[in-house]
Amino acid sequence: MRSLNRLKWLHAFEATARHGSFTGAAEELGVTPAAVGQLVRALEDWVGHPLFERSRSGKSRMMLNAGAQEALRDITQGLDNLESGLNKLRGRQARAAIVLTASQVLVMNWLMERLNRFAEQHEAIDIRLDVTEKLMDVEHEAADLGIRCGPGDWPGVSKTWLMDEEAVLVCSPRLLAENIAPTADWLCQQKLITDDTPHPGANFPAWKQILTALGACTDKMSGLHINSTSAVILAALTGRGIAVVRLALVEQLIATGQLRQLFAEQRWPLSWSYFIVASEHARERPEVKVFHDWLVEEVKQEHQK
Repeated sequence: MRSLNRLKWLHAFEATARHGSFTGAAEELGVTPAAVGQLVRALEDWVGHPLFERSRSGKSRMMLNAGAQEALRDITQGLDNLESGLNKLRGRQARAAIVLTASQVLVMNWLMERLNRFAEQHEAIDIRLDVTEKLMDVEHEAADLGIRCGPGDWPGVSKTWLMDEEAVLVCSPRLLAENIAPTADWLCQQKLITDDTPHPGANFPAWKQILTALGACTDKMSGLHINSTSAVILAALTGRGIAVVRLALVEQLIATGQLRQLFAEQRWPLSWSYFIVASEHARERPEVKVFHDWLVEEVKQEHQK
């Protein structure tokens, strides 16, 4: 005979594993953290040993031990099968859902417009956005798909190349009107905004490298350092100075005239590219494949124009 309590235990266990805490699982399940903890401890009592390594600090305080990690895939698949069965009971009115993860700046400035087009073409598939920088959300199957910019050497996930990336200089039209060409002397008088977000191995250009390439002075650099790409773009939009940013994140703002690209003839290609990544389990779901293939084709057509 099946035990309903065991199903509740597994639900709480799987949610805790994805979120790394009782609190995150509780928010998803609509119960208290104490209730989630009680369900997980009941499962641990039943199996006869702890399932998590508990930490006193850090965002993810609950880390699966090796044995539990191996079992999680089967449990996740079982819960997915239950969800699929329920959708079949609902028949034609059932809607498929995809959990998609991407960084905040990419969602705001590149992804959202494309999600709107996808929704218009695939009304039966819902997209649930998980806005985060962590690739492990895909690796540990908390999300079905992720869009990431990087070297593409991430273990534990499959990846498909979307497009290459480059750095560009941008500023608000308030600093330089569209009909006036920027000069090296003008650039020397401006405040330079530096994105201190780590770009390991990306070959992201530093201001001294840029100024040297443009024949501008390098001894009077006045700057603003920001450790958030979103805030760097916002600072440029509000006229705080000249920013060096990834092109994909500001291309729409340039097209609409909210930002102006400077020295467009000078290129700073990056060794990072954009990829769509997925767990092996998620790739087997038809709705995930539909979105994956749609986005790859969408980006391909955009770059052929």
